[in-house]
Amino acid sequence: MKNRRSQSAVIRFGPAVKASFLCLLIAGSAVGYVWQKSQIYQLGQQIRQRETRLKQLQDINQKLADQLAMLRSPTMLDRRARELNLGLGPAQPSQIWRLPEPSPAWSGDQDASRRLAVRQTGAATQ
Repeated sequence: MKNRRSQSAVIRFGPAVKASFLCLLIAGSAVGYVWQKSQIYQLGQQIRQRETRLKQLQDINQKLADQLAMLRSPTMLDRRARELNLGLGPAQPSQIWRLPEPSPAWSGDQDASRRLAVRQTGAATQ
């Protein structure tokens, strides 16, 4: 008889354990689902913030590139040279030296290239 009582208690207790385990599994899945959706939302927010920051940095970079191009322009450099009274101006023709580019045929004949250099220097001094 004792055996029957314990068996009936186990039989009644088994479905309750299964049901509670199933409820815990469903509740855990629901909590996991909500947590996952929360993480997806937070990551989306971070992506949007970083895309906005990237756009701002690209705009700043473009503005700085435009400013650099303006500061390097010959008209701006000329204006700044005048503002600072540097005494700079266009080069005079006598200050310009033009050097001919040697042709590949002359590369083996060093004496001929020396004569050419002496002839051109002599012509420039006359």
